[in-house]
Amino acid sequence: MNWIEQSSLGIAAFLAVLGLSYSAPAAAGILARFSKRLILAGAVAVLVFLPAMAQNGEMQQKLAEVKQVAAENKQQLHQYQWTETTQLTLKGDPKPASTYLCRYGPDGQVQKTLTSPPPEEPSGGRLKQRIIEKKKAEIEGYMEQVKGLLSIYVPPDPQGMEQAYQAGKFALNPVPGAMNLVFTDYAEPGDRMTITFDTAAKKIISLDVNSYLDEAKDAVTLHVQMATLPNGPNYAQQTVLSAKAKELVVTTTNSNYQKL
Repeated sequence: MNWIEQSSLGIAAFLAVLGLSYSAPAAAGILARFSKRLILAGAVAVLVFLPAMAQNGEMQQKLAEVKQVAAENKQQLHQYQWTETTQLTLKGDPKPASTYLCRYGPDGQVQKTLTSPPPEEPSGGRLKQRIIEKKKAEIEGYMEQVKGLLSIYVPPDPQGMEQAYQAGKFALNPVPGAMNLVFTDYAEPGDRMTITFDTAAKKIISLDVNSYLDEAKDAVTLHVQMATLPNGPNYAQQTVLSAKAKELVVTTTNSNYQKL
């Protein structure tokens, strides 16, 4: 007995339950309509599934490229020392810039040596000096918190990007000449990290972070503009950190890269 005969018997039994009579032509018509619907459903499934597979493949490819570039850049930058200039603006008031000589230490962390003159001691009476020192300590403590948070994002961590992808917190947004890789809930619930990747040059162009410290109202944003050393890796040419709750803007410029 073939599948058509089996199906006909099934239709006959079904019609009998409904109190309807069975006829071969009617059964054939039902089977024909059923087959057409199956074919149509299959075609729709293919049309939906194939683009999804293609998109998923593209996402994996672009993510793999960015992960590779990020890992190679991080490794190559360990061979350099450079100058970092930091300019802090608090409530619209620019503070004296600080300059550091930077290089990676044996532990993989950036070591900084102050090369600019140390900040001047606050003037005025003891009470005023205490108030200034207290505010300075508060800002320094806040900046340490911000630096600790942003170190999770910059430089981009290949493992962290892969975890975001596996968790479904990753999207691709094409832009002219480049591709935006968007990661959400990357380090904190509701945060967002966007990496702009030059698909032709295989370079990271920029990185943007929208995050926060303890609470969402304590928002912190970071824009990193990348550049490329001659015959060398990418590096963060300038970063602009903004903490609106503290009315604080910190601009950091990296320059004078020299191979060790």
